[in-house]
Amino acid sequence: MTIKMKIKEELALLLAESGALFFADGLTLKDGRPTPYFVNFGLFRTGHLATELGRVMADFLQSTKTTDGFDVLVGPSYKGSALAVAACSALWQRHGIDKGFDYDRKEAKTHGEASAASTSFVTGALHDGARILVIDDVATTMGTKFEILQRLTSEAVARGHSYYPAGVALYLDREQTTAVYDRDGHAVPGAKGQDAVRNFKASTGLEVQTITGIRDVIAFLSAQKIPVLQNGIRQPLAAAAVDSLEAYLEAYGV
Repeated sequence: MTIKMKIKEELALLLAESGALFFADGLTLKDGRPTPYFVNFGLFRTGHLATELGRVMADFLQSTKTTDGFDVLVGPSYKGSALAVAACSALWQRHGIDKGFDYDRKEAKTHGEASAASTSFVTGALHDGARILVIDDVATTMGTKFEILQRLTSEAVARGHSYYPAGVALYLDREQTTAVYDRDGHAVPGAKGQDAVRNFKASTGLEVQTITGIRDVIAFLSAQKIPVLQNGIRQPLAAAAVDSLEAYLEAYGV
């Protein structure tokens, strides 16, 4: 088994163990489309789970040599904040690689150490000339990733710095297109929009690395009969759940 495959399977197991991946009736995405499943990285809420989540990303970044290309790991608030801390901690503990981490605040701080110049970021790890890798949980619309790049640009201008985005590292790709809306702003059922990750790459020129995609996660968990939450019951994936995912990706997948 390759290192990459091992890391993908470890993440799939963590998604099932934590309950972050679950199937349920009546779920709706933020864009208004129905979905048979959801992934909530906010459920990695214990020391054990957070440590393991950081380890998986640290091993991925080290194995892909991504660690050679960035100085600061930036996670969009709020979930990305914890991901950046966990991954940087694991990089140091497991691989002896010491990287800075930062995350944005919702309102610029203007007191304390920021009295002289307001800042939209928290730790102060950003420095002039920093190469920045953005870390986040999932790829859906990539809107959060565009937003954090804009905030980094504004921060650089405000502080008289130059920052160099090095790419984006994600845990999971939902492997779906963006929503299509009618004149009233409602998502059109069954209509495929654009490939958000491809558009992000084309628009920014940045590489997007993802540990795994939802198809591989479900295929592994199903084959290994790993218990997954389905309508509140933890059990091996039922055929109906797998079928619902396949139908969903047929309708909306890239």
